[in-house]
Amino acid sequence: MFVDWVKIKVIAGRGGDGCVSFRREKYVPKGGPNGGKGGHGGNVVLVSDEDVDSLVSLKFQPILRAGDGEGGQGKLKTGHDGKDVVVAVPPGSVVRDPKSGVVLFDFTASGQRFVAARGGRGGRGNASFKSATNQAPRRFELGKPGESATAELELKLIADVGLTGFPNAGKSSLLSKICDARPKIASYPFTTLSPNLGVLKLKGDYRTIKVADVPGLINGAHENRGLGHQFLRHIERTSVLVLVIDIAAVDGHDPLEDYQVLRRELALHDEALASRPFLVACNKMDLEAAAANLDAFRERSGVPPEKIFPISCLTGYGLDELVEGVKNLVNRKE
Repeated sequence: MFVDWVKIKVIAGRGGDGCVSFRREKYVPKGGPNGGKGGHGGNVVLVSDEDVDSLVSLKFQPILRAGDGEGGQGKLKTGHDGKDVVVAVPPGSVVRDPKSGVVLFDFTASGQRFVAARGGRGGRGNASFKSATNQAPRRFELGKPGESATAELELKLIADVGLTGFPNAGKSSLLSKICDARPKIASYPFTTLSPNLGVLKLKGDYRTIKVADVPGLINGAHENRGLGHQFLRHIERTSVLVLVIDIAAVDGHDPLEDYQVLRRELALHDEALASRPFLVACNKMDLEAAAANLDAFRERSGVPPEKIFPISCLTGYGLDELVEGVKNLVNRKE
């Protein structure tokens, strides 16, 4: 199950109370104060982990509560600190304040830590209040309450390349052909309902390129039609876009209009996407109408010829050239 948005409640632990205690030893009838401090409350900590790819664990456990600190004891013993709650989240997760929308933390790499709620400080025992004028204080402090807050977590996939296009254009098929991913593939729209990640291994090169297959967009996606916002967020971090077009017009769409709608929806969602380097993969070249449609697309689209790659995911035609084009574009961004 893939989950890319959750709302959680974080509650840090309360600090333990300080202790009032006095020495009670043989031959020391009036021993001094020896009440210890209370332990600190536990923190709620989020940690990014590359082995985690979804926020599903938080969907089923939206309330995170850390342990309370123990109270202080006699003989100057400090209470144990409360147990931290540490939860792993995927890199690419963004933590926001749900009321203001302010970003509290952005996990851009694995191993980053964010303290979502800090535990309360433990209270001081009476030994801490001893002075020259007060040799037997009975004063102590209560532990401080821990922080509590509500937060939203949104996952934006971190990938080098984002595949986007209309439903049934062949994005999942393309991902399965050039990467080691195995997404669900079928000949009907909206087969992909959650993004898929694949790794493109370059021939003669030790480097790899992460590729994200984003569920199909529709006209009005920037207004959240067809879950547009949920899908579009996953290409915000990509450095290169590949627009996959059904050049054979199997679904009856005009390939040129599909391209123009995609470009418009991306720009309306995020202006930065309008200037993102891109290639156009004209898929289904194995079908009869594809060649004529490709010529018309080249003439009318205004896309530079070097950015247009005719391919067929069914036969493998043009895939090597497309991979080389993607590689060169990613290298240029680096």
